[in-house]
Amino acid sequence: MENNKTLHLLTHHRSIRHFKNQGLSADVIHTLLEAAQRTSSSMFMQQFSVISVTDANLKKQLADITTYPFTKSSGHLFIMVADQHRNEFIGQEADTDTHLLHDGDRSLAAFDDAALAGQSIVTAAESMGLGAVILGSILNDAQQVIDLLHLPKLTFPVFGIAIGYPDEKPNLKPRLPLEAVHFDNYYQDPDKKTLDTYDQTIEKYYAQRGTNNRVETYRHHILHDMQVSPKKRSQILTVLKQQGFFEN
Repeated sequence: MENNKTLHLLTHHRSIRHFKNQGLSADVIHTLLEAAQRTSSSMFMQQFSVISVTDANLKKQLADITTYPFTKSSGHLFIMVADQHRNEFIGQEADTDTHLLHDGDRSLAAFDDAALAGQSIVTAAESMGLGAVILGSILNDAQQVIDLLHLPKLTFPVFGIAIGYPDEKPNLKPRLPLEAVHFDNYYQDPDKKTLDTYDQTIEKYYAQRGTNNRVETYRHHILHDMQVSPKKRSQILTVLKQQGFFEN
């Protein structure tokens, strides 16, 4: 297993937020999109689309929404879109009832497809020596992103992916111990001692990492994020339903 390049890649993932001033070639972008298209898809319905954002003004507006400058300075910016609009078009063209595309089951499937395809893009990018970071922060104002990208009903922006040539090598961030996330047969409640040990690991990581040092434990991070959220994120469910998702 130690010489397995794929496993090494997956177990050494780092989010990259600082990129060199170098764009991605058309061939590289095409290869990343091919990797996305080969991702597993629920019922082979391929319920996602990808938007490459290349317009400088549009990138700036998206960067303002995310609050992260690297949204506009990375080598390339993808937006992963949950997409049932294409399938609804096919159904309407055949004069077929399309109401199932709006229900909870198919809505979740579209988001799953988009998320899985996005992860394939990240993994493919890292295998090519590129770095990437997922931008869930485009949901700070989902409706504005929908408007900016001219997204029709039954589509929704799931997250962005900023990709480029890395200009940093951040420390590997420790994950929860395996026993905290993997169980045999039945779910198990969190173990206090396991969380105590992980708190110490995270506190040491933040104190010693190369940039943005701070005093913080895992529990502190979770408790903080339970209490704060960008104002318009509370509107996401409303926007989802306006887009035609989760109607039943």
